[in-house]
Amino acid sequence: MTRHRREKSTLITMGSYSLTKKGVERFDWADPYRVAVGLSWPSFLGVVTLTYATIAALFATALMIAPGAVANARSLHFSDFFFFSVETLSTVGYGELYPASFLGHSIASAEMLTGAVFTALLTGLTFARFSKPRAKFLFADHPIATTHDGQRTLMLRVGNGRATVLSDAKAKLSVLISEQSQEGQTFRRTHQLHLVRDTLPVFPLTWTLMHKVDETSPMFGIAPEEARKADARLFVSLEARDPDLSSIVHDLRSYGPGDLLFDMRYVDVISMDGNGKPVADMTKLSEVEPEGSRP
Repeated sequence: MTRHRREKSTLITMGSYSLTKKGVERFDWADPYRVAVGLSWPSFLGVVTLTYATIAALFATALMIAPGAVANARSLHFSDFFFFSVETLSTVGYGELYPASFLGHSIASAEMLTGAVFTALLTGLTFARFSKPRAKFLFADHPIATTHDGQRTLMLRVGNGRATVLSDAKAKLSVLISEQSQEGQTFRRTHQLHLVRDTLPVFPLTWTLMHKVDETSPMFGIAPEEARKADARLFVSLEARDPDLSSIVHDLRSYGPGDLLFDMRYVDVISMDGNGKPVADMTKLSEVEPEGSRP
């Protein structure tokens, strides 16, 4: 008799790009800290509530089957034992229900210890989740291929979504495209796209990443149809130092072949106010217009 094991698979999403890993679990329960920190807040709160209720229910069941363990508890009324268990687990003290036998005291003592450990772990995990630095980079909806200084240039505009100035910003831009070997085998290859400027000492408002599409560029000669045929996908990695958090924040964004716009240019987002100070309208970060539309 052959025993079939269910194949593990994990869906990984990076913006508009997603892929599936087989043989890899999404949640590695051998590393519970990584699982707890990586969950979304609704999922984290759901897991905490479910775990708490499960522990309380298990101790309530043990108390219910132990004769005379809890005084004033109605026999076979699970709710009495459950809420007694909740009070014990949270160490808030007792009301009219209290341990009434040696076994009852033993179970209650074990539950108090479990509650103390659970509370300590929950406090640590909650602090770790709150203290985890998060980036607030704004990415334009579309990268563009336009002419800049007489050279075909791939551009992507990003913005600082914080109310503070970031520093030591670094960017990397790469493209994942389908290629064919001389043997006729199709494979995917990642190419790094060298930026005109990949670092920025001070990042207060916006930053337009630029890659010159010359003969050495993997994007050389790619038109809209070629980009779709090669399934060209752009990936941008951005990191900077947040002085308020005293730590590095980073983010990753991907774009599919249909996201790349040709022969367009970004609308200006920076203007000057009456006092000559720059004003950045982040609501226009993704707005584009055709080349040559300005006088």
